[in-house]
Amino acid sequence: MFGYYLQLAWRGFGRNKVLTTLMVLTIAVGIGATMTTLGLYFVLSGDPIPRKSQQLFYPQLEPRSLGKDATLESDPLEQMTRYDAEELLRQERADRQAVMTAGSVTVLPTGSAAQPFRAMARYTSADFFPMFEVPLAAGNAWSAAEDDSRALVAVIDRKLAQRLYGSEDAIGKELRLPQGVFRVVGLLGSWKPTPRFYDLTSQRYGGDEQVLLPFSSSRALKLDTQGSMNCWGSSDDGDGNRGLTAPCAWLQYWVELDTPQKAGDYLKYLADYSDTQRASGRFERPTNVRLHNVMGWLDFNRIVPNDVRLQMWLAFGFLLVCLINTVSLLLAKFLRRSGEIGVRRSLGASRADIFKQCLTEAGLIGLAGGVLGLGFAAMGLWLIRQQPDEYAKLAQMDVTTLWMTFVLAVGVSLVAGLLPAWRAMQIPPALQLKSQ
Repeated sequence: MFGYYLQLAWRGFGRNKVLTTLMVLTIAVGIGATMTTLGLYFVLSGDPIPRKSQQLFYPQLEPRSLGKDATLESDPLEQMTRYDAEELLRQERADRQAVMTAGSVTVLPTGSAAQPFRAMARYTSADFFPMFEVPLAAGNAWSAAEDDSRALVAVIDRKLAQRLYGSEDAIGKELRLPQGVFRVVGLLGSWKPTPRFYDLTSQRYGGDEQVLLPFSSSRALKLDTQGSMNCWGSSDDGDGNRGLTAPCAWLQYWVELDTPQKAGDYLKYLADYSDTQRASGRFERPTNVRLHNVMGWLDFNRIVPNDVRLQMWLAFGFLLVCLINTVSLLLAKFLRRSGEIGVRRSLGASRADIFKQCLTEAGLIGLAGGVLGLGFAAMGLWLIRQQPDEYAKLAQMDVTTLWMTFVLAVGVSLVAGLLPAWRAMQIPPALQLKSQ
């Protein structure tokens, strides 16, 4: 029977071509606008490390001194001081823990004609690699012992290996910096979590890191760092604001805890640590500690830009307008065929048959609108990629967006067809036959 409804719907496309075209265009424009913003929203709000997002946590402490605005701030600092990060790292109270910050290094290629160039870097500790499931195409990461000994070892990406050595065969070779010569022990595989959840202080989306170095070695050599810094006093540390005792927060710190019980114990440990530091005179404010998992940390930082959220809701509002217009057009289309419907009813078709026939036709119109809407969505995502925003290049058509476009288009058209189909099945056959 469904095949017969499809035949009737296909024939209906040939009648009232103007109305059919308007409905397809209405649905296509609404679906295209909605899927453009919805596709971008899904990319920006997705889980960047789904297998471990419930096991990775970002601790927060409140090390600032008392000030005039102390009572106005309810959230602790988003980053850690070097003293606290290194002390928590030393105490090793989590399954794994990693300190990190972004940086930039000057690479000195071999050969007299080669010119030095800058490369993006990340200074971190050994657990960074297993914690965040960083893939290695060759070699291995450095060890905790090499962290402790401030070893001059490095993990680099393929592009840098190709640029420096002419191939990806980089293991054991030298990475020359003005501050020293590092030995390459690992080659990064394909790894680009979106968003870059482990460091939201700079380049939340994108930001290829070409060199990974031990944090301890970076401080021993005083390598350049990047990212935000929050200071609340002057420093008499010989290393300035990045010194061990400087009153400045500029480091990211992550821990891995594989059970909720461990997460609860670690939060208590953070509170005890804060109490100890306040008793020693380092901390002045009341204990204020937090422990966010990955998705909680993204929500806390409002990782989806407000303009993207606004555009998404505006697109849904526009889709609602398109839905109302489609209802009106379908109602006009079906009621203009009252005579045909009356004849079918007189030949034995039930009201349910008429209802199914009309919904089938509405579904086919939605399917056609989905095909056209897919083109509009692809064009909308292309336009977004031309914008200067750092997340713009992530606006890509994927499999999820593809199937959701058709599901949404057919769903919208079926919803729009409910009222017209119900009105069509109420048409009295006797009245229509009498008027013929």
